Amino acid sequence: MTQPALGFSYSRMGMYKECPKKYEFRYIYRIPEKPKPYFAFGHSIHHSLEYLYSVTTPPFPTLTELLDFFEKDWKQLSWQDKGYQTAEKEYAAFLDGKKMLIAYYNKHKDTFHIPLANEIRASLKVDGLSLLSIIDRIDYLGDGKLRIVDYKTGKTIQREPDQLYMYQKVLEASEDIKKVVQKKDKAVKEIQVAEMVFYYVPTLKEIKFERGSDKVIFDFWQTVLDVANDIRAKKFEPTPSERTCRWCDYKNICPVFGGKGDNKPETQSLGAEVNTDKEITAEENLANKIEEYATTLQNAKILKEEIISLMKLKKVESFDSKHFTASFAKKEILNFEDKEKVMKFLKEEDLLSKTLVPTQSTIEGLMTDDKVSKEQKDKLSSFAKKIESIKIVLSKLKK
Repeated sequence: MTQPALGFSYSRMGMYKECPKKYEFRYIYRIPEKPKPYFAFGHSIHHSLEYLYSVTTPPFPTLTELLDFFEKDWKQLSWQDKGYQTAEKEYAAFLDGKKMLIAYYNKHKDTFHIPLANEIRASLKVDGLSLLSIIDRIDYLGDGKLRIVDYKTGKTIQREPDQLYMYQKVLEASEDIKKVVQKKDKAVKEIQVAEMVFYYVPTLKEIKFERGSDKVIFDFWQTVLDVANDIRAKKFEPTPSERTCRWCDYKNICPVFGGKGDNKPETQSLGAEVNTDKEITAEENLANKIEEYATTLQNAKILKEEIISLMKLKKVESFDSKHFTASFAKKEILNFEDKEKVMKFLKEEDLLSKTLVPTQSTIEGLMTDDKVSKEQKDKLSSFAKKIESIKIVLSKLKK
């Protein structure tokens, strides 16, 4: 019987090499980590740079528009949900982020160019692995050659290029990426990563690497396969050290610190008691998911999908857990997949000026704009697929 492909990424490999037990807690038991300020900060900077480069034709967003986007993105979560200790520390980080973006914009504003791809998800199934890489930016250098740019928002340190080697492996073997290149350059038969860059946003410093040679990629790939084989063999022994354990979120359930880490937790919230004495019912499982969803934002997306799936399985649109009621809030949205067709229509109808960057949300905004005619809205709607969006609405149970 063929084994299912193992979901894999560079970050998963990094966590396993840091501590196999930590990997087990995070990816096998799916116990979320606590919110980390540096994750929230990095995400907002990345989202802002994605916004900056998401134009299909110039002009690019102004600096004011970029900073407005950053502020809106930043405010989506509270300082507690981002993992900051105080509101003051969160605000200081916000000001640091603005300074970084201002410096980045002023340095590059005269050389802005439209990348081949921006925050692209590149996937590849190979050697029993289902690889997923989310690449910040890919520039096209011509003749099938690519430049990978990976933004870093932490300290400028000398890093090994292993993460970039993973990207090289995925990109050069990905038929989807080849099709993206061929849309720009039909003559291309093969693609090749020619240059790779870690770009440190706080210091505006680039650290460049040449593409890995066949020998380098072969040796790197052997390391990847060794890690994957250990995961399949369920080798999850902890590797304690002062550096790895000091800030670990799983200390209270780790066997190194007296926890029952050899047993699978039935509840997936940090700090919850581990209970493996009995099988839980479907109702108890659903109730646990709702409780966790209400208290843990870090893993909200996964939990939302699980709750929706379980509620659909039970054919209910409302369910009570111990403290909360979860109910569906359904909405029909339009998914504009053919961006080129939409762009052509917006230009023809002189509507492009109404969308700073023609993204899914800005195009949807045209559908509620009183100055856009019904005929134009109907035409835009014809370019989209109707998709049902389901949100989970939580309300606290009355005692």
